[in-house]
Amino acid sequence: MASKYLSSEELPAGTRIACRVEYHGGAFNGWQSQTHENVTTIQDVLEDALSQVADCPVRVFCAGRTDTGVHAHCQIIHFDAPASRSPKSWVFGGNGSLPRDVRMHWAVPVAADFHARFCAQARRYRYLIEDTSIPSAILSGAVAWHRRELNADAMHAAAQALPGERDFSAFRAASCQATSPMRNVQQVSVSRRENLVALDIQANAFLHHMVRNIAGALIMVGDGRRPVAWIEELLVARDRKLSADTAPASGLY
Repeated sequence: MASKYLSSEELPAGTRIACRVEYHGGAFNGWQSQTHENVTTIQDVLEDALSQVADCPVRVFCAGRTDTGVHAHCQIIHFDAPASRSPKSWVFGGNGSLPRDVRMHWAVPVAADFHARFCAQARRYRYLIEDTSIPSAILSGAVAWHRRELNADAMHAAAQALPGERDFSAFRAASCQATSPMRNVQQVSVSRRENLVALDIQANAFLHHMVRNIAGALIMVGDGRRPVAWIEELLVARDRKLSADTAPASGLY
């Protein structure tokens, strides 16, 4: 890791700082803070931890909100430092107050106009499926489980209908608040490693539940319930009601 990401050099108050955050979302009600009582979110615990480092309130912004139960390997956040601290202090001090299933990995000063959400050039998701007759105890809550063996090659072939600037209404949640169903999928692949099937997808942005809805449809292709051409047919039809059920949150990173 480059030293600048964990530098001990103190940064002045007012510096905008970007961080990489990793979390297991199983115990959280998604990313965004909520007004409901007894609800814990990733944003809540991060802001609490960083506020303890700063000795005053800190508000954070993320590259993309995640739903209840969804995980992150490299969630990018930013905040404006209200106090003079080093990147190392923000990371190690923050981790000292965070629950074990949330971790900051680095912090770096960025330009004053940097925004974790609006400056993102692309976003990547991975969806993991364990296709075994009996689900793993160790992987419980960390992957989705499907009792029938999946044909990863067929899933990959079907997924090649997705790249490009397309209308993804067929894979959009009813509660999606985006103003347009158009998104640009830049690349997508499905591969297998032993008992795990991985869907990797990159786009400029995603609709609400878009990846999980794509995963649900590809699972139906993978277990033979639908042909490879079905994904293209869904895109053309632009009707969410014709598609598959939303895949579980536990498989999404």
